[in-house]
Amino acid sequence: GKMTGGKIVTKEVFVSRVEEMIPVLYRVCRAHFSLPQDREDAVQEALVRAWEKRDTLRDERYMQTWLIRILLNVCNGIHRKRRRAERAALPPPQAAPVGGADALREALMALPLRLRLPVVLYYMEGMTQQECARALGWPASLVKSRLRAARAALRKLLEEEEEAE
Repeated sequence: GKMTGGKIVTKEVFVSRVEEMIPVLYRVCRAHFSLPQDREDAVQEALVRAWEKRDTLRDERYMQTWLIRILLNVCNGIHRKRRRAERAALPPPQAAPVGGADALREALMALPLRLRLPVVLYYMEGMTQQECARALGWPASLVKSRLRAARAALRKLLEEEEEAE
């Protein structure tokens, strides 16, 4: 018949099991978010939800899969909210980067607008520095120095990411 095994999960068991799983939860989150504070938010939210729903966990042995499923629901919810907010706030992106560009896109979104704009125009839209200068109403020398600053900032963001492992 149906497995109803497993004892009721006590707070102590719950907390100690969750603590063992935290590194796994963060790794799962990396697939979704490049920014450490986003991963932090998602994991915290998942833990709160898991605690509130702990009586739906029928068998302690399945706690990890159960918790990861909750986490993935949280991540998807955050993305959905964000996409709605972005759709409301932004013109549709032109040539969106593909594949492993997620971390890059998130890092890009973390840049201040004055650095983000030239990167988007030059790298993603393929404009020349001259065209960027015209589009932004900046001198070409400013476009050049901001692109350099943006590359340095992106490199730093993406490295911090690696180290957060």
